[in-house]
Amino acid sequence: MDTAHLRRRVDLHWPKAVVAALFVLLIHVQSVAQSNYKYVVKHLERYDDKPIHYGFFFAAPVTRFSVGYSPAFVSTDSAYRIYSPNKGSFRVGFVVNAYLNERFDLRLTPAVSLFSREVKYDYPGGTSKTEVRESTWLDFPLLLKYKSERRNNSRMYLLAGGAFSVETNVRRKENIGASRLSTGTMDFSVEYGLGFEQFFEYFKFAPEIRFSHGLVNLYQPTNNAAGLGIKRLTSHTVTLYLNFE
Repeated sequence: MDTAHLRRRVDLHWPKAVVAALFVLLIHVQSVAQSNYKYVVKHLERYDDKPIHYGFFFAAPVTRFSVGYSPAFVSTDSAYRIYSPNKGSFRVGFVVNAYLNERFDLRLTPAVSLFSREVKYDYPGGTSKTEVRESTWLDFPLLLKYKSERRNNSRMYLLAGGAFSVETNVRRKENIGASRLSTGTMDFSVEYGLGFEQFFEYFKFAPEIRFSHGLVNLYQPTNNAAGLGIKRLTSHTVTLYLNFE
């Protein structure tokens, strides 16, 4: 066999060898991909499609008053600083979730909140005074929830709405002494927040952060030193929720 004929045979078999090698490589890659593929079980796949479902939550609010000053704050010889620090509190309640469509739900989250808000007064000379408002509130938030597309067993969501609140342990007028600060017992606030849902085999867990801004002036005018310099008190709260549904 001459050299030219041998070269022609090699040239004819070269494309076939390349195709065979690529075919073997493709089979190897596919087998490796299949061996690395892990099937993810979707928990509670149709749970959120129910017309109504229920749950409960524990929450940790951080709350304060936003202080609005009256003209007396600068015109009289009183406290040179009046402010309300952030105070940790506790809240527990229930979740009633109504399905609207694939993207929106309507949520009612009634709760009992144990608040301890403070107003502090700093006077010239280094003296100070603290007014503590310890109270129990019933909260009735109604929220619209927007859900992202579910990815396996997790999903993000946004929510916004309003809440009506009423204080249950109403203080009697005779308990408000000559130096006590008087506040209202009903509030309405705007609420909004975001959360993350994680689906497990038997329940759904959803940590959530929610912001609340009161619209009602809770300050009740009195003729005492505690109210001197104050014109408006509104509630502001940031709350971490742990929802179980």
